[in-house]
Parts: sequence; C-alpha cells; structure tokens
Amino acid sequence: MPQATKNNVPPEWAFAFHGHKCPFMPLGYRMGLLALDKLGIPREKDHGLHVFMEIGEGHPQTCMGDGIQIATGATFAKGLMEKTYWGKLAATFWYPGKTPVRYNLKPAFLKEMGQFEFFSYRKKGIEPSGIPEAVTQQVIDWGLGLPDEAIYTVAERPDFHYQPPKGSFASAICTGCGETVFERYVRMKDGQPYCIPCSGYKG
Repeated sequence: MPQATKNNVPPEWAFAFHGHKCPFMPLGYRMGLLALDKLGIPREKDHGLHVFMEIGEGHPQTCMGDGIQIATGATFAKGLMEKTYWGKLAATFWYPGKTPVRYNLKPAFLKEMGQFEFFSYRKKGIEPSGIPEAVTQQVIDWGLGLPDEAIYTVAERPDFHYQPPKGSFASAICTGCGETVFERYVRMKDGQPYCIPCSGYKG
C-alpha cells in the first residue's frame, strides 16, 4: 500500500474537531493544502481567501468541507466558505489578485475508493464512528499514500469572478422581536425596521 507523507496527514485535533475518523475529511484537508500552495498564499488568518464548495446535502462525502476549513482557515463562520449545492466533489478557491483555482476528485479515484470495506458499512447506514477503526484507517491510509495527480483534477479559472460583500458593524433593533439584526438583513415594514422572520418577507 502507498505510504502517506507527513505534509498531507491531518493533525489528530482535526479528527477531534470533525467528530469522527473518515476518508473524506483528510481528502478535503489535502485539497486545501494544495490550493494554498497553488495560489502561493499562507493559511488564511482573516478574510481574504474564499472557498466555493460544490457539495450538496445527503451525501456523506461532504465531510471534505471540514478538511478544507481546517487546512485553509477559510471557515464557514468567517463567511469564507459557501456551498453551491451542486452535489459534486469539487471546490473553487478565490483570493484577491490571484487566478482562482478549482480542484475536483477524479471519478476513477472515487470508483477505486468505493471498493474498500468502509463503504460497505456506510451503505448499511452505519455511521463512521461505529465502523471498526482498522477498517476506517485502511482507506484513510490508502488515500493519503497516493500521489496528488491520482486523486485530484486541478484547473485555473480566470473566468470566475467574485466580489466579497462589504463588512459593516451597523445594526438595528427589530420592532417585532426586539433582537439585534445587522443592517444588511433589516427589512422595513410600515417605516419600521424588522428582522427577516418578523417582517414576513422570504428574504
């Protein structure tokens, strides 16, 4: 079996943050590291790097999103990660002044990966935390040991354009519930500020 290299193995705290051991979080972690290297940027400390994940809902491979966040610092809570809900295992990485880059998991890689015993458990509805550790570690080690080009397709996306929203500390008190709502999400009704739920508007 191919041997993993230290630079593509997530730290143990990454698995603790994610909540369980599985093969897709490490694949996202590695994808994030590759994207940082391709863009020539360090791990994001503030609000520069934005990631657009093409994952959706209801497919277990979305775990790769946590790996990307851990590797890049482009976290959901900082507003640096969005989902397109396309149900694909790909992500575009955007950074000011750089040509955006997209990574995708190769179909041939996914087909071969799907033969591992780990996925027999998953197809029976068994959660990753309930799968024998040796079974999980086998597929993780296999994936980590492969060369980058066996796993990922990479392409620059000069046609990809993004304008980050302007940050603001301005807020108002909702007339309905009395809670704070930030300016961008205030909806006016009868001349008074409301949050979206209290306004009755859909968005």
